[in-house]
Amino acid sequence: MLYGREGEQAAVDGLLDAARAGRSGVLLFRGEAGIGKTALLDDAVARAGESFRVIRAAGVEYEAELPYAGLSLLLAPGLDRLDALPGPQRRALEAAFGLSDEGRPGGHGADGVPAAGGSVAGGPAAGEGRADRLLVGLATLGLLAELAADRPLLCVMDDVQWLDRASLEALLLAARRLQAEGVALLLAARAAGAPGATGGAAERPLGLPERQVTALSEADATRLLARRAGPGLPATARDRLLAEAAGNPLALTELPVAVGPHMSAPGGLPLTSRLLIAFHGQVTGLPAATQTLLLVAATEENGALDVVLPAAAALGVTAEHLAPAEESGLATVTADRRIAFRHPLLRSAILQRAPHHQKTTAHQAVARALPDGDRRTWHLALAATGPDAGLADALERAAVRAERRGGHGGAAAYERAARLTPDRDSATRRLVLAAEAATEEGELERAEKLADEASGRTDNVLAHALLDQVRATAHFWRGAHPTAHRLLLDAAGTDIDPMHAARMLLQAFHAAWYAGEEPVVAVLDRLAVLPLAADDPLAPLARHLPAAVLPALGRPAAPLRPVREAVEAARRAGADSPVDLVQLCGATLVLGRDEETAELAAELIAEARAKGTVGVMPTLQFFLAEAELFHGRHRDAELTATEGLGLARDTGQHQWVSQLTALLACLAALDGRTDRCAELAATALATTGPQTAAPAAGLAWVQWALALLDLGQGRAGDAADRLHTLTTGPHRHHISATRAVPDLVEAAVRLGTPERAAEPYERFARWTAAADRPWAEALRLRCQALLGPDELAETAYRAALSRHATAHRPFEQARTALLYGEWLRRTRRRTDARPHLRAALETFDRLGAHPWAARARTELSATGTPAPATPTGTPQSPLTPQELQIARLAAQGLTNRDIAAQLFLSPRTVAHHLYKAYPKLNITSRTELTTVL
Repeated sequence: MLYGREGEQAAVDGLLDAARAGRSGVLLFRGEAGIGKTALLDDAVARAGESFRVIRAAGVEYEAELPYAGLSLLLAPGLDRLDALPGPQRRALEAAFGLSDEGRPGGHGADGVPAAGGSVAGGPAAGEGRADRLLVGLATLGLLAELAADRPLLCVMDDVQWLDRASLEALLLAARRLQAEGVALLLAARAAGAPGATGGAAERPLGLPERQVTALSEADATRLLARRAGPGLPATARDRLLAEAAGNPLALTELPVAVGPHMSAPGGLPLTSRLLIAFHGQVTGLPAATQTLLLVAATEENGALDVVLPAAAALGVTAEHLAPAEESGLATVTADRRIAFRHPLLRSAILQRAPHHQKTTAHQAVARALPDGDRRTWHLALAATGPDAGLADALERAAVRAERRGGHGGAAAYERAARLTPDRDSATRRLVLAAEAATEEGELERAEKLADEASGRTDNVLAHALLDQVRATAHFWRGAHPTAHRLLLDAAGTDIDPMHAARMLLQAFHAAWYAGEEPVVAVLDRLAVLPLAADDPLAPLARHLPAAVLPALGRPAAPLRPVREAVEAARRAGADSPVDLVQLCGATLVLGRDEETAELAAELIAEARAKGTVGVMPTLQFFLAEAELFHGRHRDAELTATEGLGLARDTGQHQWVSQLTALLACLAALDGRTDRCAELAATALATTGPQTAAPAAGLAWVQWALALLDLGQGRAGDAADRLHTLTTGPHRHHISATRAVPDLVEAAVRLGTPERAAEPYERFARWTAAADRPWAEALRLRCQALLGPDELAETAYRAALSRHATAHRPFEQARTALLYGEWLRRTRRRTDARPHLRAALETFDRLGAHPWAARARTELSATGTPAPATPTGTPQSPLTPQELQIARLAAQGLTNRDIAAQLFLSPRTVAHHLYKAYPKLNITSRTELTTVL
């Protein structure tokens, strides 16, 4: 029976009722040690009853460095259903759990120096490690859905604060994507800052629904104490216990047993420490052999009898010695043959009270009882008292396996291996590997410390270059882009192999993009002359990037060839596609090759879906959404950006969360969703990553979005201010800044201050000449019509419309027609103005560009012709972006399972969204989708 937990129980009941109805939900209990979180989980299992399938696990302190240790325990009951998962997800989960050898290759270069792999900040392989972890999370979602296929599922995870980071990330991803599977996910974790808290990732906000489990009221605490201590407890002892326990249920349960009625417990200590002392006393009263057996069980993490008993036997202890612990209620044997402690603090107390030599002996015994593998290696490492070359080699192999599985833990294993390595050079090499792995795992301070330590131990030029790359990555993620750029440029300039230099320069290009125009030019000039072998996979990229970007900055470069040629050449040379080809998509946008970006990005996204290389998808989807926006396909851009944003959040790619959110703000501005635009803009600006002091990556897009909102609503002054800052500031070379110049021209002319747009326009004119695209020239001519003498305006407008006619960019064509129609009306040529204004209005209405439609409608009415009424319904789809995306795929004939695999959802969620879409589209079956879409 639980006391004082009616609110928590009601929340659990709501979660269970939703799961019974086919809806999924998540709830995280937080609180200090002993506050009753585990009791609430036990109560939830009881409340679920036989109608639920239940899977349950808990984080274990010693397993925090073992990738996927907690997740493998949780999902073990569902491993017989792996074949139901999409191939990439199944393979990722099998690799994560050690059921196969598949995974990312580890990196070791020549002469014992670690290879410069793909773990670069935003460069060609950005997100590669996160991609594998994302696939494991998606596989977790799929497996939970499969387990809930025939009856609702209650998934319980206790002690999340001790869960290994890879398991935590996978579980969080699944939690965020649960929708309509009938899964109730219930978690418990220590509160941040509470005694016994670890300070790990699980103690920070996780973005899940949370409920704080607080101390019991005095009345409930009194009732619990009376049940535990019985009626014979003296009043003075009762009052002292209530005061000492402070409403903590575990204290109310354990302190009376530990200290008796005389209350001799030491005062002045934190409650958790007093509870540990209480458990110490209970364990000390057991026979020595029983204490040894409990120490082995606590050391083994999972308490599995198949391991604990052989390990204990090696120390002269048998199963019979467990009886005193069972009789005292300190430990029990579960149905799945595990020794379970009465409370996690009891396990901590057993480990804490044991002398170092006893813990070392227990680790050795457990290691001998385990089969070969990473867990055995970790126990041997914890038992090691000095250098051990063989054990160091085994730890390095464990680190490589961790990296191949895409999990965290590689840095810790490499570092531990380095500490155990007797040979100085080999130890240094492992420190370099540890620094690189720590960077990939996002542990920037640890990476820098390891880099500094390794730098002082070696004169190897490549090692120093790689360590500078580690430091540069840390600086990049903190927003120190100029420092990152300089470190990478210097590292690439040392006497290292051109292949390594190319990787560093490609990463430097990304850092330079946020540092300014001149750093970009410096990197590309270096990249253009890098002596790469013709058959090097990066050679086509190194040649194409300067040719694609430098002319846009007014610098000379080699003639630009179609991006398709660079892509095919890179693939023939063995480039890792799509990972190595991502930057080509962005580069083609710089000089206005939007159609090439749209084609290549769509191709690479499809390839990434098929291969499971999901970590690069947010980058590719950002580039594709840009291209779709520039082509006037606003709804398509919203679909693409929305999916990319979800994936970016799931993979922790803050840069692309900011960029994609800002792009969505721009789309909201175009159709006049004022509140939505402001909300998205604020979110984009606030998304900078946990260790970043620099402005958000999406700043330029936010400035453009808010300026478009101002311009569409007639606030030309505000628009001009924002656009002038954007187009003349340090990021004026960014794609959004370049494409925003025509908007600045329009705003400045409306204000009567065309000189504010003069310098940006001159630069834009040079850009359009280099781009050599009809639509770009149409925009330049529109600017010229606005800025030039009135007698030349009509010629420029007509020439612009002529260029627009050769490129399908309906939104920009309509804006030019609107401006021309406004000019004609102002010159009293109302009849001539009407067809242009009417054409603009029809396009704006069709695109749902409401602010511009309202403006066109006003202008058309001013010509003396009544404007068509505002459409009563939206011409766009009434579906949400996810519903529309699912419906489009279903209309193509894909099954729910096929759609789920493509969109990384569960089949039941796909079905749920389809059934929500049918009434919105006024249809009743799947077969009608092709007609209505």
